[in-house]
Amino acid sequence: MGGHYVHLARASALLAALLGLASCAEPVGVPGTLPSGSGGPQVLGAPGAPSVPPPAGNRVALLAPLTGAYAAAAPSIVNAVKLGLGAGATSLDVIDTGSTAPGAAAAAKQAVADGAGIIIGPLTDTEAAAVAPVTMPAHVEVLSLTSDSSEARPGLWTLGITPAAQVQALVQAASTQGHGTIAALLPQTPLGDAIGRALQTDAASATVQTYAAGSFSSMNNALRSLSDYAGRRGPIDAQIKQLRGSHTVGGRQEAARLERTPIPPPPFTALFVGETGSGLGELASLMPYYDVNPGPVLVLGPGLWAADPGAVSAAGFNGALYAAPDPAAAAGFVASYSSAYGAPPSPLAAIAYDAGAIARVATGTGVINQAALTNPSGFAGADGVLVLDPDGNVRRGLAVFQVGAGGAQIVQPAPASLSSPGS
Repeated sequence: MGGHYVHLARASALLAALLGLASCAEPVGVPGTLPSGSGGPQVLGAPGAPSVPPPAGNRVALLAPLTGAYAAAAPSIVNAVKLGLGAGATSLDVIDTGSTAPGAAAAAKQAVADGAGIIIGPLTDTEAAAVAPVTMPAHVEVLSLTSDSSEARPGLWTLGITPAAQVQALVQAASTQGHGTIAALLPQTPLGDAIGRALQTDAASATVQTYAAGSFSSMNNALRSLSDYAGRRGPIDAQIKQLRGSHTVGGRQEAARLERTPIPPPPFTALFVGETGSGLGELASLMPYYDVNPGPVLVLGPGLWAADPGAVSAAGFNGALYAAPDPAAAAGFVASYSSAYGAPPSPLAAIAYDAGAIARVATGTGVINQAALTNPSGFAGADGVLVLDPDGNVRRGLAVFQVGAGGAQIVQPAPASLSSPGS
């Protein structure tokens, strides 16, 4: 499957997206397409039945970092949520979190007291954790903007594009290409930890090896162990030693032949790596030494690579795959936001827009329609299709890109719909 080549120069925003596990969680890639004339994500199917008592209020509140460390993100969040809610929709109460967990908890208490039935935000994982004890007893639904799926729970959804969504798309792509035996070499970072957890869910047989982030020697030892280099090379070295010990011409010739013989392949056909930047070059220098060669081994990586796929290719990973939203989906949203506010949207705006538009769907009758939130067919959002599961997790349809010197090419288009988990 061919596709257009893309190059996304949004490194800082993408880093925040995946490392929003501990900070501001912005989406990977660029914002997506609005359904024509909808004013919000299109509902793709019939809603299910609500499973919890309705909230006492029916207003929509936005918990935004109007002050504090993340205040610079607030304007785009507020603008995008308002755009998603649409003209004439339920009024929006904007409450400052101060960019802190205590501030978010206090803002949530105010929102509940003021009659909120749906809360959009807060922005970070720590703020989301602080909000949950306030909102859950009140049965107030929360559309948080973090990408840390560990904060997901019934009634609190994590709308940021998570490592889990990327892993799911990449595991499928690897299997389709005949690389179904997956291993992972991951730094001990929030991103690495999240990728590892997701692999245990979507590829239970995957072997995961971690190493100390920023340590070349730790990476070296981890790759040696993961690739079973000693087990693959050891028998050949033993034969060479024995043949040399024979002190015969034939023995020396056979030993020389064995030295040139490739060792058996590693015990996996696809390798998920969590490195970016200079760490990629270090990893590329190690892989041939342990006969883990890109090509026979399909390399998979994080959506952070979308910031500069050419650099990933130049580091030695031409042909590697990553998952992210299809940038072609951005045109409608970017045009609508730019027209409304006179400037293009930030990457975070697509997530905030979806939250506002989903809230609009759920409040369209003047009361909170909880069943609409967990519609099993999901929504056609700004970055593509997304489904809010009852457990708080959010599934997204991502495209899979192949790294090349000219950028990255889509090799697996983003799906137009998502099946239920386990189906």
